[in-house]
Amino acid sequence: MKLFSITLLLTFFSTTYLYAQDFEYGKITGSDVELKNTRLDSTANAMVIKEFGTASVQLDNATGKTYIDFEYHVRIKIFNKEGFSHGNIVIPLRIYRDGEDEIKELKATTINFTNGKLVTTELDKKKVFTEKRNKYVSLTKFTMPNLMDGSIIEYSYRMSLPSIFNFKTWEFQSDIPKLQSEYIANIPAIYNYNVSLRGVQKFAKQNAEVKRECLSINGTKIDCSKMTYIMKDVPALIEEDYMTAPSNFKSAIYFELSDYVQMNGGKKSITKTWKDVDYELVSEKAFGDQMKRKDVFKELLPQILGNVSDDLNKAKAIYTYIGKNIKMNGFIGIYSETNIKTALEKHSGNTGDINLALIAALSAANLDAEAVILSTRANGVVNNLYPVISDFDYVVAKVNIGDQSYLLDASQPLLPFGLLPLQCINGNGRVINLKKPSYWYDLKASQKESTKYILDGELTSDGKLKGKLTTYSSGYAALKKRQRIVAANSVDEYVEKLDEQMPGISILKHSIENVDSLDNPLIEIYEIDMKVFDNLNADQSYFNPFFINRISKNPFNLNERNYPVDLGAANEERITMIIKLPANISVADKPKDMSLALADNGGKYLTSTAMQDDSFIFNQMLQFNKPIYDSEDYLSLKEFYSRIIQLQKTDIVFKKTK
Repeated sequence: MKLFSITLLLTFFSTTYLYAQDFEYGKITGSDVELKNTRLDSTANAMVIKEFGTASVQLDNATGKTYIDFEYHVRIKIFNKEGFSHGNIVIPLRIYRDGEDEIKELKATTINFTNGKLVTTELDKKKVFTEKRNKYVSLTKFTMPNLMDGSIIEYSYRMSLPSIFNFKTWEFQSDIPKLQSEYIANIPAIYNYNVSLRGVQKFAKQNAEVKRECLSINGTKIDCSKMTYIMKDVPALIEEDYMTAPSNFKSAIYFELSDYVQMNGGKKSITKTWKDVDYELVSEKAFGDQMKRKDVFKELLPQILGNVSDDLNKAKAIYTYIGKNIKMNGFIGIYSETNIKTALEKHSGNTGDINLALIAALSAANLDAEAVILSTRANGVVNNLYPVISDFDYVVAKVNIGDQSYLLDASQPLLPFGLLPLQCINGNGRVINLKKPSYWYDLKASQKESTKYILDGELTSDGKLKGKLTTYSSGYAALKKRQRIVAANSVDEYVEKLDEQMPGISILKHSIENVDSLDNPLIEIYEIDMKVFDNLNADQSYFNPFFINRISKNPFNLNERNYPVDLGAANEERITMIIKLPANISVADKPKDMSLALADNGGKYLTSTAMQDDSFIFNQMLQFNKPIYDSEDYLSLKEFYSRIIQLQKTDIVFKKTK
């Protein structure tokens, strides 16, 4: 991903005109009808033929407020039934404190070429509906009518956006390829935006020109910069496993208001320094003021701490108390929704309420606590060029004890002390201190995802494998399992579902330890019964030892990938099997011992098999030592998985001895 900043200065604009404009609605050409996916991507189920958008700042004469007027128009070819999903249209609308985005002039048409002629079907406006996702976003939804193989769908709308702080973003890339995507931004000279281009795709054309008297405010005529951006033959951005938000890598253009000229001649700066942002956050009623509320916890501390005297155990006791007494209400954010005292009384709050309360409580115990604002993986990366508070959507606590720092999120009740949820492991966070300047802090997983399986069993004369399977899980592996146990309502139901997911293996007895002891590994002990051979009397029998977490599908299938492989945390899985064989059975053939390694100590895969007395011993280890692998490592990872998959198809061959 490339991210750079451009300052829009009218005096630098080219006066070379680029004649870019919207295409005529409903005017289908023969090339549209004949278009095949081989034109750009033979695997595509749908393709954008043309896409056009334009945005401009306008003045609402009734209210005297400015707003962004956005027009959108797209034509898409549906190649097959798998592409019908692209006829389900969802348009997000932001809800603000003093208004919300509004859609106008919506029209949508499906065009089919049937019996030698074009047949059009218009969208019934009664089938357009709005769904409120949450207090911040609503969704306008509709489904294109009369879809069939080869349909061309076309729709357009106008949108009014009350906030001019973020000029309308334009995404040139999506999950289907585009033959052409064109965007025109008309920005008045009194507004200065920082412009960020993400993604690796290049512009086919880019131009800036002066548009005279595009806006009038209080009788003053204002010129605009007309910025035209065109991309052609844009490939689809294919989402694969182990990637963060697609918005991090999707070719798109973003605008952030830097400053503007006031009508009285003064200049108002919007983009601030971190020093300005620090002051605002520390002074903010819903942020800094909540961090200062040590008074809320002064009387509670004796109850919370009990006889604990050392700082680390004090921090753990406070972390546990906050997690148990304020439950997350389903919303995330860096600010307190009400205030931490109310959240504590009602036992409910957003992430801001919970973790700002945690900071206040830690401070009340004379511990060195700070706030860390961050952007979750789904929200995308943070802009490091200049402070953009809207980039951040989450806050956690940072407590410094001795020479160690611990990142804490009390909104997730199953997280052990010092481990952040994976969604928060996303680049850098900004540490906000009540008395010191803020600074960047690298968000890394404090523990790796680790699982160890030990199977001690015996192959019986009736062809069954019976024994004890013990699993040790720590870090994120333990977190995921604890979450599944909670979701199943009980350990017994969790085991019942696990039994259903393992065909051929029956769980006869079970015990699970440390379900609530979050700082300790989760230990699962299962007595299992597994059918191995249908005919033990045959001269040869086959057994595949890779039945625990066998890899059957390569998570990496692209010919190339221009974004990193992000696991979030290093991980390791070890499997050991000790299987006692019947007296008349021996090993005739077995999988070759394998040792695969990724470059730069990136990871390895090891297997070994051996006979010891009358027992067959099998070991396997899969290890990834990095949380993130560069795009240059993609093909190596793809080959790494391919070779593992091939090996895991190999059976052990047992033979009957006389």
